[in-house]
Amino acid sequence: MDPHTREARQALIRRHVEAENAHRMDDTLATIHPDCVFEDVAMQRTWRGHAGAREYYRMWWDGLRIVVTPGADDRRMWTDDGTFVAETRFTGVHAGPFLGVAPTGRTVSFRFVVFVPFRDGLMAGERFYYDLDGLLRQLGVARAPLTT
Repeated sequence: MDPHTREARQALIRRHVEAENAHRMDDTLATIHPDCVFEDVAMQRTWRGHAGAREYYRMWWDGLRIVVTPGADDRRMWTDDGTFVAETRFTGVHAGPFLGVAPTGRTVSFRFVVFVPFRDGLMAGERFYYDLDGLLRQLGVARAPLTT
């Protein structure tokens, strides 16, 4: 990947995380391709397009008021095909229903890995890996009802 493309993608990622952490939906979606694919490996679910991305973000923002909280032990890299890979942390408060679990008011914090491919100068989606069981234990439940 040439340096100009990498710089443009890094700037896009920064804009995306800033909008995501502020829970600004329109600004977040502006960084994502309309035909995006969001794959949550832990939930074994996939969301497609801006409507799917909106639903995915709303689930996290409304249920857990989640934000990305980078730390000194984070890892970021680029693959040979230009995919961005990051290991970082989400933190939040369980303030609304999440996966069928009523709000507990508990604080959550968990590490995750995300793969971000690109298309037409935008993020083509995100593929997430994290410990769903560990997250649910922080909410005080052994497993979620996983409503659809």
